Amino acid sequence: MGLSGEYLGMPVLIDDLDKDNQAFYRYCGQNELRVQECLDCRLKRLPPTSACPFCASERVQWSPVSGRGTVYSYGEVHHAIQGAFRSHVPYHLLLVELDEQKDIPNQYDGLRLQGNLAEVDGSLATSETVKRVGIGTRVKVSFKQMGDQIAMPLWVIDEDSTQPEAPWRYPIE
Repeated sequence: MGLSGEYLGMPVLIDDLDKDNQAFYRYCGQNELRVQECLDCRLKRLPPTSACPFCASERVQWSPVSGRGTVYSYGEVHHAIQGAFRSHVPYHLLLVELDEQKDIPNQYDGLRLQGNLAEVDGSLATSETVKRVGIGTRVKVSFKQMGDQIAMPLWVIDEDSTQPEAPWRYPIE
């Protein structure tokens, strides 16, 4: 049976055939960020897949990660195509490089996960928060429950980490 829930008033369905994503979002539903780790080459990967992109092994386990990282890139959305996001513009979609596996297996490789910038309460970030975040900002994962068993991983500013004086931001203002 597929997993279902709701995010920002939109229905979410993860089909029964999509076992890898079901597992990922179930762990999120338990407030755990876990990623697939190859049992042969020991490299972690996102998104979840049926075989290791580094060595092609099908042997895998789900390993916990810290959920802390650095904004590697971002998109600042000013025109929301999806209706549920219209009242939240501008909002950030972040690409976060997790602290685990930086520059592995090669320089500039890393374990990265996308997600929306949010406030601690799980709501999408306010425009004031959006203005504070750029490339180099330290963030940590937060989970927004979407249903009984699943949650959406979101990113919040990691107030316990040292932040850059002026994170790099696209010159749009």
